[in-house]
Amino acid sequence: QVQFVESGGGLVQPGGSLRLSCAASGSISRLYAMGWYRQAPGKQRELVARITNDGNTNYADSVKGRFTISRDNSKNTVYLQMNSLKSEDTAVYYCNRHRDFSVPANWGQGTQVTVSS
Repeated sequence: QVQFVESGGGLVQPGGSLRLSCAASGSISRLYAMGWYRQAPGKQRELVARITNDGNTNYADSVKGRFTISRDNSKNTVYLQMNSLKSEDTAVYYCNRHRDFSVPANWGQGTQVTVSS
């Protein structure tokens, strides 16, 4: 079973940028769609970005135009470039596979992103 390790989070000022990385323990080429999720305290986990092996991407309205998801199947890695960060982006960010009608049962540790002045 493929596991994921997220990294790249940290403390950043509003308007700043971060690049998150998601390293998979195995091949992700077999996983048609990958996604970045986030969960803020007291809130449900939400999907913020999705990418397929065909290169199709989708974004939550709250991050559209600011975040960019990409994947490198040869490195078994998924990335999330985050620009123009807002305090509302503060959350733990997770990487996992994405399917339209099911939710992954297992999650990694995630990486903390804190946007504060």
